[in-house]
Order: sequence, then structure tokens, then C-alpha cells
Amino acid sequence: MDEPTLGVLAVARGVLEQLDVDDVLGRVLDAARELTGARYAALGVLDESREGLAQFVTRGLSDSEHQAIGTLPTGRGVLGELIRHPRALRLADVGSHPYSYGFPVGHPPMSSFLGVPIVIRGEPYGNLYLTEKQGDVEFTESDEEAALLLADFAAVAIDHARRFTHSETQRLELQRTVEALDATIQIARAVGGETDLDAILSLVAKRGRALVSARVLVIELLRGDELEMAAAAGEVPMGVLGRRVPLDNTMASAALRAGHTQRLSDQLMRARFEEHGAGHLGVTAEYGLVVPLVFRNRQYGVLLALDHLEHSDFSAEQQNLLEAFAASAATAVATAQSAADERRRQRVAAAEAERGRWARELHDETLQALGNLRLILSGARRSGDPAVAAAAIDQAIEQLELDITTLRALITELRPAALDQLGLAPALTALMDRTRRGGLEVDADIRLHHESGDASQRLTPELETGVYRIVQEALTNAAKHGGAGHVAVAVVEENAHLTVSVRDDGSGFDPGAITTGFGLAGMRERVELLDGELSLASAAGDGTTVSVTLPVTRRPPLEPHGTPPSAASAS
Repeated sequence: MDEPTLGVLAVARGVLEQLDVDDVLGRVLDAARELTGARYAALGVLDESREGLAQFVTRGLSDSEHQAIGTLPTGRGVLGELIRHPRALRLADVGSHPYSYGFPVGHPPMSSFLGVPIVIRGEPYGNLYLTEKQGDVEFTESDEEAALLLADFAAVAIDHARRFTHSETQRLELQRTVEALDATIQIARAVGGETDLDAILSLVAKRGRALVSARVLVIELLRGDELEMAAAAGEVPMGVLGRRVPLDNTMASAALRAGHTQRLSDQLMRARFEEHGAGHLGVTAEYGLVVPLVFRNRQYGVLLALDHLEHSDFSAEQQNLLEAFAASAATAVATAQSAADERRRQRVAAAEAERGRWARELHDETLQALGNLRLILSGARRSGDPAVAAAAIDQAIEQLELDITTLRALITELRPAALDQLGLAPALTALMDRTRRGGLEVDADIRLHHESGDASQRLTPELETGVYRIVQEALTNAAKHGGAGHVAVAVVEENAHLTVSVRDDGSGFDPGAITTGFGLAGMRERVELLDGELSLASAAGDGTTVSVTLPVTRRPPLEPHGTPPSAASAS
């Protein structure tokens, strides 16, 4: 194998190792100068029409020579001849060629010329140009063979690099798409499995920040005519979350009015950020994206991404990713807010129903009894007979004792003292004793670790109150709605969970046709607030079973010189 061929193979290995098209072009030119002894080398890449040059890469020219030449050639003159007829062209004096245009002012002198085409898979890609053979008058046939061989290798290397670049671009696009899809799936899962708005917002902030590699991502939600810093991820100062500012003249207001993403590089947005945003966010930034959160034509707020971690500004592709993500985030926020609104409506309805219940109890029992007592005493006063008055007083005392007993029962129903003073097990036992006196047979199985000595601390007040109310409501439903004669109650603590089961032999019902009278909405809400699960099994004529599983939470240990936190809890 001759020396030029060995040289071509040596440099070709280096060329083929490159995976970037621009690097390959530069390596080809360096290799061509080394092999042929050319002072100058250039590679012209054809445009889409294949009639001119879209790119012209050079080697051998200094920066000052580049500046003196000005605009690079586009494929006329001798260069155009090689484009029209893609075959090797070797000249002793390029200026003597009939198609020579000459050189522009400031162009270094060039005489000897060698040009060879670069063909990729049968299609012209460009041409390799060599000028000013050093030490000789002109390029040799051996130089031409070496240049042609190098052009063949260059074609393979360029094709390889283009394919890799294309596949790498596709891979990166696919990766970003997968990341966006994964982030969207995470948000969808959050919507399906989590209705707590704060938890969803925290997840959205973290996922959105990672998706576009932002230094900071903040979620700002509309609260009337104010903007609330609802969640954040990244370098955000303490105390920012929960802060509210007037919506007017903020970046969010501009983005929401425009209805599309705004960039911090925009002059108006920059001014608003420097005047308002930096203050209420407590951060500085050079670049940012403000993306509206919109679901079903309703605006909920904005996602604010600040400062890309790797680049000066967010790319158009990253903006598209964040906009697609924001659509899913807006759905999550809307769903969580709707769930929160529904829970509030249920709480209000349950509270109103409870107030109505106690109002009826007081009206039907206490007020009527007091009215009867008034009649007794009024009649005694009118009679003027001491014996009648004495009998009336005795009757009034008897009536008062009965009313006191009734009121005590009502107070116990509202908040049993045993629950605070003695614990859950005694309170449940007293509840079931009162239920038995009402004529319902009750079997009880209560096993709690604190009561049995297996745990040093009682359950938290919230958990004790929740379990008590769940059992109370289930017993009321069994007696009032189910017409049950027998109920089995089990409250068992095991493996860090508390299971509650209330099974009756009543008439049962269709769970799909439950009315508000059953109080199950309030029961479900209590279970949700305690991070538990509730299941209901019932059928007409086959009784009802309420099953609840709750995670165990305990009160903190006693303070050395104090008492444990207050056990009081809203009923």
C-alpha cells in the first residue's frame, strides 16, 4: 500500500471517530492539507437546490484574512464549475480557468488548485477545495488520488455523523417527550389518588422544575384579586409560600391577560419582575417563563420557571414542554380545588344537619318539658291552695330531674366526657351501654394497645374522636334506618393500623341509593381526613357492614414538667 493511501487511512480513522458534522468537516480539511501539502483548504456544502453553497468551511486563513475577504463564496466561478460537473478538477493556475471570477480585495494570492466532489449515497453533498501547493508549482496526480480517497472516507464520516446527529436529536426529543409524559402521568396519578391541593401543588412544582431544568419554579394561584405563592421548588427563600400580593401589574396578570406564555426577556415582563416579582418572590433571575394555568377556559394561576440551569434562556422546545405540562397541572389544580370545595360543602351541610338535629331534640324534649313545668307552677300559683302548691312543687322537681337527665344525655352525645378523661375504650363502652338501653343488642370487641398496656401513649385526639363518631354514626344508622335487633362492633389495633367494623342484622339498603339521612358523607370525610379507607357492604334484607381501616397515630410523650397536648378536639 503506497504512502498516500496509508496517510489517508490514518487520518480517516480520526475522521470516522467524530460524531458531530461540524467536527467532521474540520477534520476532513485538516487531513486534506496534511496529505496534499496545501496551504489552504475549504469545504463547500451544497444547498437544497444543489446549485449553490449553503456552508463554506475553511482552514489556513487567519482571522484578519477572513475579515478582509468579507462574504464567503456561494458557488460561482471555478467553484460553480465543480458543482455543475462533480468530478476532480486540478489546475496549475486557478486564475487562468475560463470560469474564474478572480479574487476579492484582501484575498490572499492562490495559484494551484485541486477540487474533488464529496458524494454521499449517490447524491452530491459538497466539494473539497485545496489551493497553494507548498513547495511545488501544482498538485500532483498522487495528491488527486489521495484527495479522492479522502473524499470517499469523508462522505462515509459525514453520513455517519449526520445519521448520529439525527438519531441523537430524535433520541433527545423522545427523551424529552417521555419526561413530559412521565411528569403528566405523575400529575394524573396525583389527581386520581390525592385530593389534597397542597400535596398536588408540591408535586407539580418539583416535576415542572425537573422537566425544564429550572433553577426555580413557583406556582402562583388566583385568590380573588390577589395572587398567592402556593408552591415552589428550587432556591426559594423561607416564608415565601402563602404570601399574597395584588394581582395588578404582576407578571401573572400580563400572562393571564395575554392568554399565553410570556418571557422574562420581554421588556414589559422584565420591568414588572424587577418592580414587583423580585420583591414578593424573594429571588432574582435573568430569564424566565410565565405560563398560564387554564382548564376549561377558566384561569387558575401561572407556572413561573426562572433561570435555566444549563443555558442562558429557555428554548422554544422547553417552552412547549412546560406549556403541555401546565395543561395537565391546571387539570390537577382544578380537580383538587373542586374536591376541596365539595368537602367544604359537605362539612357545611353536615354541620347544618347536626344543628338541625340538636334543635329538634331541644325543641321536642327540653323546651316542651320546660313549657309543661311552667304550666304546672302557674296552675299551683293560681290555685292558692298550699296542698296543691306542694304537690305541684314535687311534680316540678320530678320534671326537672327528668329534664336534667335528658340534657346530660344530649351533652354526652355532643362530647362524651369519658373520651377526654378516660380514653377511647371506656367511651365506646359507655356508648354501647346507652345503645343497649335503647333496646339494641350489641356485641363488642375492643382491643387497643394503650388500654392493654402495650403502648405508653394514647391515640391522638383526632383519631379517638374519629373512631368514636364513626361507631356512633354506624350504631345510629343500624337502629334508626336499618331497624336492626343485633349489632357486632369490633375496634382492633394491630400492625400499626386500627380496624373498625360495625355489622348489623337490619333491613339493609342499596348503597347506590343512599340518602343524606344515613350520615355516610360525614363518615367518609372523617375517614379521609384520617388518611384511612372505608368500605360499605349492604343489600336489601341482608344487613349492613361498615368497615374502616385507619393508620395509628399517637400522642407525644409527656413533657418532663408539664402535661401532654390538649386532648380536646372538635366533635
